[in-house]
Amino acid sequence: MNTRIKTSDNRQWFGWSDAGRVFVAFVLLVVPLALTAQAQSGDVGRQVTKVGTTSADFLSIPVGARATAMGGAVSAVVNDGTSIYWNPAGLAGIRNGIFTVENAEWIADITFNYLSVILPAGSGTMGFGVTALRTGEMEVTTEEQQDGTGETFRAGSYAFALSYGRSLTDRFSIGANVKLITEHISNSTANGVALDIGTLFTTPFRGIRLGASISNFGTKMKMSGDDLLVPVDIAPGMEGNNQSTRGRITTDPFDLPLMMRIGLAGEVYETGNSRITVAVDALNPNNNQQYVNVGSEIALLGEVVLLRGGYSELFLEDSERSFTAGAGLRYGFGSLDVAFDYAYEAHENLNGVNRFTLMVRF
Repeated sequence: MNTRIKTSDNRQWFGWSDAGRVFVAFVLLVVPLALTAQAQSGDVGRQVTKVGTTSADFLSIPVGARATAMGGAVSAVVNDGTSIYWNPAGLAGIRNGIFTVENAEWIADITFNYLSVILPAGSGTMGFGVTALRTGEMEVTTEEQQDGTGETFRAGSYAFALSYGRSLTDRFSIGANVKLITEHISNSTANGVALDIGTLFTTPFRGIRLGASISNFGTKMKMSGDDLLVPVDIAPGMEGNNQSTRGRITTDPFDLPLMMRIGLAGEVYETGNSRITVAVDALNPNNNQQYVNVGSEIALLGEVVLLRGGYSELFLEDSERSFTAGAGLRYGFGSLDVAFDYAYEAHENLNGVNRFTLMVRF
């Protein structure tokens, strides 16, 4: 008698066996980085505030008017040129080229800009992004010349990201960034390298999406440069010393602002020409306490008009950010799809920020 064992075809519609493999991959990729991020915050961080304990804090500024208007709750939503910042796994769902540029007048007359280019590449999608935070020209002041020395200086922070994302199954995507980070003030600079990794999982339950990412996992940053050279009198009690003797001020290295995001998103209403998407993100930074972002997006007239709203930093003690709102327009010009988005981000103690993003799909 012959005995036949019936086996299931792994190419069938997404089943529980596939879901199990995706979940294991998710745990193996994201959880180890999350544990390392938590370890870097240290035991002291659990006893005292961690605010102001990291370098390159400009990496915590949200990118994109759409994401900002949704309160930053986009880990499981983002699928455009800002995926590089929020969750590089979102690149996997992009099937055409995207050019994105953003401008915002940040707090205290500081300019914030973002630019990215996304291109399909074989079985995946590649991207390149630049984030820039720059000040205007400022006067140099000293203790002796508090009204200014007549000299000026500038300060700026930049991040250059190379990204790649691809789908491993029809429901599970992964992406990663490698970033070069640099900050400068006058003649002093600090440099660092960081890695971002993200995953995106579409569950079998009404299309609810689960997104997770770890951002800014990398080296410490330490200031160095000619501005740290100071004159030193090696024998203050003696005359005839060499007046050109210089000493160097040594600065401490600081961690990058590690951030872990886990988000859920889904459509609570959807027809042929309209939809309502809601999203929530839980965030665990290494330079602050945990908090939650929530947001929603209403699409009308077949994705032509979009209305958005959200709230940032819920449950965070002494939070600075609060409600967000914005809108967007989409229109096709032949082979081009042009999108213009606006967002307003309110702050508790500072002026609100207006953000504008232009996105062209080609």
